[in-house]
Amino acid sequence: MSIWSAVSHVAARLGDSLATFLSGITGSRATPPERSLAFTIGIIALGAKMAKADGIVTGDEVAAFKQIFRVPQEELAGVARVFNLAKQDIAGYQAYARQLTRLFAGGHQILEDVLDSLFYIAKADGAVHEREVQYLDEVATIFGFDDKQFARIKARHLLPEGTDPYAILGIERDAGNEEVKRRYRKLVREHHPDIHIAGGLPEELIDLANERLARINAAYDEIARERVM
Repeated sequence: MSIWSAVSHVAARLGDSLATFLSGITGSRATPPERSLAFTIGIIALGAKMAKADGIVTGDEVAAFKQIFRVPQEELAGVARVFNLAKQDIAGYQAYARQLTRLFAGGHQILEDVLDSLFYIAKADGAVHEREVQYLDEVATIFGFDDKQFARIKARHLLPEGTDPYAILGIERDAGNEEVKRRYRKLVREHHPDIHIAGGLPEELIDLANERLARINAAYDEIARERVM
């Protein structure tokens, strides 16, 4: 069963609160399939809240969610039910963020996938609004990211392409060559797609991890060319 089929199956029997459903998974010893399901539903829920962060849910933002995650046409109804339920749920986005944090305790790489997804949704209407950045910053704080880590994640999405590869790697410009190499190797290890799959990221969503790794590689290549490393 694909992750989208699993989401559709759950959507057909959900109650009034996604937060309650997620709590039932995160409050127990979740199996890998349960972690994948919770990850996906959590992203849908936070995506719905993200789309409302600027006060308006646009068709572009909803379409962006469907495009980013390549939801099959036959599974759209189930995903849409979860998305709409999250928009109406009285539980705030903080509840969803905390539940994902508990589920993936110590798994910053998995939680970074969530933040990347939310940035894509925020950018879908052509602009990232101040309230959306605030939303993302607060979610990142709940996930356990500090200001420097959030700045690195934000740089991948808000800086023009090719701008400040040091920010993308999260390293200072005056860092020595060996420090740059160590940082790059550490990021490659942390963000390898196999690690994300092992940690509970559904294989259907692995494209996000691959794209992030490509951005890290491009940033390092730019620095290496600049320094003739």
